[in-house]
Amino acid sequence: MDYQVLVIGAGPGGYHAAIRAAQLGQKVACIEETYVGGVCLNVGCIPTKALLHVAEDLREAKHAKAYGVDFGTPKVDLKQVDKWKESVVNKLTGGVRSLLKSNRVDLIEGHAVFKDENTVQVGDKTVSAEKIIVATGSEPIQIPGFETNGDTIVDSTGALLVSEVPKRFLAIGGSAIGLEFSDIYQALGSEVTVVELMNEIVPTADRDAARELRKSFDKRGVKILTTTKAVSQKKTKDGVEVTLERAGTQETLTVDKILVAVGRKPRGAGLGLEEVGVTVERGFIPTNAQMQTNVPHIYAIGDVTKPPLLAHKAMKEGLVAAEHAAGKPAAYDTIVPAVVYTSPELASVGMTEQEAKDAGHKVRVGTFPLAASGRAMTLGVSEGIVKVIGDEETDLLLGFHMVGPSAGDMVSEAALAIEMGATLEDISLTQHAHPTIAESFMEAAEVAHGLAIHVANKRHK
Repeated sequence: MDYQVLVIGAGPGGYHAAIRAAQLGQKVACIEETYVGGVCLNVGCIPTKALLHVAEDLREAKHAKAYGVDFGTPKVDLKQVDKWKESVVNKLTGGVRSLLKSNRVDLIEGHAVFKDENTVQVGDKTVSAEKIIVATGSEPIQIPGFETNGDTIVDSTGALLVSEVPKRFLAIGGSAIGLEFSDIYQALGSEVTVVELMNEIVPTADRDAARELRKSFDKRGVKILTTTKAVSQKKTKDGVEVTLERAGTQETLTVDKILVAVGRKPRGAGLGLEEVGVTVERGFIPTNAQMQTNVPHIYAIGDVTKPPLLAHKAMKEGLVAAEHAAGKPAAYDTIVPAVVYTSPELASVGMTEQEAKDAGHKVRVGTFPLAASGRAMTLGVSEGIVKVIGDEETDLLLGFHMVGPSAGDMVSEAALAIEMGATLEDISLTQHAHPTIAESFMEAAEVAHGLAIHVANKRHK
């Protein structure tokens, strides 16, 4: 065998797996077809967050007038924005290459196809390994009739190219990707419409959190159309005319750019996996807790395995697969936090209120409005919530949902609390620094027990 461990894909999951396997003394190679660093670092999480930072700075510059600070009318140099965004990407992807090299992981560039269960073909080269980890990620889902053309209809990759700001921007899909780009383009000056097929944006989120985020988008003039389907589109002299269907009736909307953001699909097909006996279901590769496929020495991690399709989940799964492949006891058994990086952010971990009820829990809920937070007021924030879901009998924290500044950072405290079996009482008794946004987590737990100080209590113990 050429290697002990071979990783196919150098995205967040893949490079984590390759480096961990090398740290454990394995001879490792990593194959990458397109981007070292994967979609996340190159055309996904990282460049999107860079643009969201630009959007946030634009809003802050405008809001500062209310505090007595006037920067004048903000001017955006789109070429410089793109240059800065790419510099961030290049630093990170270059860093990944350096990490692979410093850990003595051989990087092989090209498309991998299985020839047998221990061998893959990469161009005119064959590579064999005792253990193989598949980390090929995902790609955007296309909608029939809305095929991307790189100009008027784009996916998330195309939306990153902000060489010009469209006057009218339409996002088809009201989850993380659609909302984040809507946030960006609205800040840059576009008239933004979001179309979502379900009855609320971020359909997987807790309903109260989703509604709170929607209120913020409504307030800044983003038009959100839920229970609405994009039926067709056609180019006209005035732009792109889109036919929408809602409650059995149709209407048209003319825009200049359309983002198709209805989700992503796994890239499990076309690798020759089925030919070597690996089960592939609708592109997904089923695994056990050790990230093994039905062929035990072939592992799969990240987006190609199962939802949620998130980089941090792929990273953790990569470590589990690498450790198990190296003979160490390892299993994936953690909960997955999720963040929508809009302004304000929406972050969640654990069960929603409805999921807790459906699972048979008698729930105890505490919701704290950020309008009652001293720190939020000093930031000029008047909207947002922290909501905790607990079990009435055990008091265990089951879920955390937040809309507000730094929600993406705060969710990690909640994830740790759930992992360690913390109760709502534990959280309410834990001193949080004042004034901070983080203390709103403590206050929400106090609300759940009817012991809130800064809001009226609905119940008392």
